[in-house]
Amino acid sequence: MNKYELALVLSSKVDDDIRTATLERVKNRVTKSGSTITDIDEKGKQRLAYEIQDMFEGYYYFIHFEGPEDAPHFIERHLRIYDNVLRFLIVKQDA
Repeated sequence: MNKYELALVLSSKVDDDIRTATLERVKNRVTKSGSTITDIDEKGKQRLAYEIQDMFEGYYYFIHFEGPEDAPHFIERHLRIYDNVLRFLIVKQDA
């Protein structure tokens, strides 16, 4: 099992309920990849480095998980189609 970190930026234009539901969908996708979530760090609403889809702010989350080598590909494939996800990045952490 490898350790990964998923950096996730969600839209600031949606309600709290929709944002929470989107985060739950992301967490479910991580667990369906055969991974286990070890930590979720919620940074809250922050200014974006540049404008994305007419937005200057987004909600930042950092999800740490352990999973197999093919887990990032499986997760990324599904995150690309989620409407409220502005940006994401999965990085393998050093042992």
